[in-house]
Amino acid sequence: MRSRSLFSLLAVVGLAALLLTACGGSSKKSSSSTTTGSAAGASGGTFNAVANKAPSGSPDPQINYTLQEWQLLIFSHDGLVGFKRAGGTEGTKIIPDLATSVPTPTDGGKTYVFTVRKGIKFSNGKELKPSDVKYTFLRLFKIKQSPNAGSWYNVIVGGDACVKSPDTCNLDQGVIANDAKGTVTFHLTRGDPEFLDKLAVPFAFILPTGTPNHEVQIPPPGTGPYKWVTYNPNKELKLVRNPNFKEWSKDAQPNGKPDVIIEKLNISVEGEVTQVENGTADWMFDLPPADRLNEMSTKYANQVYVNPLTAVYYFAFNVRVPPFNNLKARQAVNFATDRNALVKIYGGPKLAVPTCQILPPNFPGYKPYCPYTKNPGSGNWTGPDLKKARELVAASGTKGAVVKVNTDTTDVDKGFGEYFIGLLNSLGYKAQPQFLSADIQYPFCQNSKNKIQFCFSSWYQDYPAASDFLNVLLGCSSYIPNSNASPNIAEFCQPGIQHQMNTALQQGITDPQTANQTWAKVDKAVTDQAPWVSMFNPKYVNFVSKRVKGFIFSPQWYFLIDQASVK
Repeated sequence: MRSRSLFSLLAVVGLAALLLTACGGSSKKSSSSTTTGSAAGASGGTFNAVANKAPSGSPDPQINYTLQEWQLLIFSHDGLVGFKRAGGTEGTKIIPDLATSVPTPTDGGKTYVFTVRKGIKFSNGKELKPSDVKYTFLRLFKIKQSPNAGSWYNVIVGGDACVKSPDTCNLDQGVIANDAKGTVTFHLTRGDPEFLDKLAVPFAFILPTGTPNHEVQIPPPGTGPYKWVTYNPNKELKLVRNPNFKEWSKDAQPNGKPDVIIEKLNISVEGEVTQVENGTADWMFDLPPADRLNEMSTKYANQVYVNPLTAVYYFAFNVRVPPFNNLKARQAVNFATDRNALVKIYGGPKLAVPTCQILPPNFPGYKPYCPYTKNPGSGNWTGPDLKKARELVAASGTKGAVVKVNTDTTDVDKGFGEYFIGLLNSLGYKAQPQFLSADIQYPFCQNSKNKIQFCFSSWYQDYPAASDFLNVLLGCSSYIPNSNASPNIAEFCQPGIQHQMNTALQQGITDPQTANQTWAKVDKAVTDQAPWVSMFNPKYVNFVSKRVKGFIFSPQWYFLIDQASVK
């Protein structure tokens, strides 16, 4: 997921390389540790979060596409399946939630039969039934605004017709609910190895029958341990305990610790830091500003957590436009890039790790690989090889070409662009800035009409699947000419590599382990073709108050707010 669509964040930490060298204090805090060393703490009290802005877009859970709201929706609502509420790799596992078990698909991966748990109630007191599941998916199409209805859920039989004519959507052949038997059956048009992942995110969280088939301004009743009582984008978001909740699975939906969770809005990022420091707030959603990091890392080290993210920052070459329609030219820039310099611009080694490849570490299909480095072979980037880079530029015949470097005008991203302008000029190109405002830069790069040459972007996982990076960002079908919604901004399409991707997708239906081995080969093959300069994998800074106990960082949902104690 493009970072600014999922995260209401900017990498404002980018000028803080020297300030954050001590961030986190102990080795435990600066590693991938996901919990505090203290006991989990008692239940009760009010957890006070602060944020600069409300979640962007609609409050409706079938429309909203931000981390900020998703972090709250996971403990007010549930899907048939979910990601285990845990830190580390355990947090990537799909487990049963409203369903009694995770079914094995039949009919070549096209049929899933779920048994719905009995006795679960929505926060409005209505009992959950299989028919609510069907209603939820009908609504997903009928509200006409769910962003992935036509790309994720149209695989359900009847889904394409619902995208075209949402008002007459019925899904009668695609979602079969049987309240008497307590089952719901999904029929797909093709096997989809990621269908369970897509059922585990908020778009597919189950809503009660009768929820209006139009956008709502506060999340409707759900089945989780909390319910929404306030959604005021100018003031605060507020959730309180759901009196109808009874824990059915600690792994899927544990009972929360705080009695009340409030996220106060429209507070300056400086103010967020101050409130956490003085204990009037328990956690800040936004990344801290650079000029406060040294203070945090020295005075409040035990309250700072730095965790790796399954994300990648990169510059994409347009492989269809000179000079980077030449493989040697693309490889040359990769060899010349000093990834440590880019990490420094972003915020230093505490906040990012250099990479050469597409998939992030600790991710399905990941196998360390970096051909664009001095002394290759370890799989890791160790330093630029300028001699090799200049040889490749000369062999490519592209020296002297004009290159427009496209990025946005925020400080850090502009810094990346300025770095590459200098690098390209040093290699003999004539580099020029093409810096655009953040709200238009990414759509501009996506549209092939604009013939971008070298464009900055970043990507964060939707869910833990290799195809969410490789196929979404570099698959042939993700290049959509003349469209502002074409995530393959490199315009990369290699039939042989696409065949490998298709093979991995098919393998994933019945044999995920073999599929991940195939994805590792795809990652290597794509990296060798150099459609990008992959720069680094970022980390995330969480700052909590002194009273917070039981900090857990989920690779899917980040800080599990409801599992933190403030007592």
